[in-house]
Amino acid sequence: MDTQEAVEKALSEREERNFTESIDLAINLRDLDLSQPDNRVDVELVLPAGTGQDTKVAVVADGETAVRAEDVADRVIRPDELEELADDDDEAKDLADEMSFFIAETDYMQDIGRYLGTILGPRGKMPSPIEPDDDVVEEVQRLKGTVALRSGDRRTFHVSVGTEEMEVEGVVDNIEAVMRRLTADLDKGELNLDSVYVKTTMGPAMEVA
Repeated sequence: MDTQEAVEKALSEREERNFTESIDLAINLRDLDLSQPDNRVDVELVLPAGTGQDTKVAVVADGETAVRAEDVADRVIRPDELEELADDDDEAKDLADEMSFFIAETDYMQDIGRYLGTILGPRGKMPSPIEPDDDVVEEVQRLKGTVALRSGDRRTFHVSVGTEEMEVEGVVDNIEAVMRRLTADLDKGELNLDSVYVKTTMGPAMEVA
């Protein structure tokens, strides 16, 4: 079935839940040696219709950048907090799991690697660097509408493309944007795609043709 039919069927066949379900793509790859990091999918994409979710962004900064980030970021981490986080493994892991993206001023990237690299690195959440004169507000707002496509070393991975509360057309636009970016990034394009399914968080999966 085409993308719109798959989304409509996934929504119509889900059971009512007491929470808002996300709409996800399950992507199955083939003919790629994912033990080689160069073959893995690891890209970020701004969804044209937005994520429909509260995407959380943390900023590691000081001075004026930190002050401006306070209004838009979900967490502002001052440089002197990095060592404290490194000393509290549970808090650092909770932070890494709670936040979708991290941004950091370039001056602090080395400290982040030293103190939090072992936690953020394996999760694919090392910060995007920004310069002190970059617009941190604009960057946070951009990431709020961004999703990460990361396969790791597994041939099946998932990416959120919206929520059940969004218009179907918006979800379809998001899926098509993901698929364009994904096929452009894969070595053999569509030939590296085994199958793609769309589903709500707890609903049945519908294959997208």
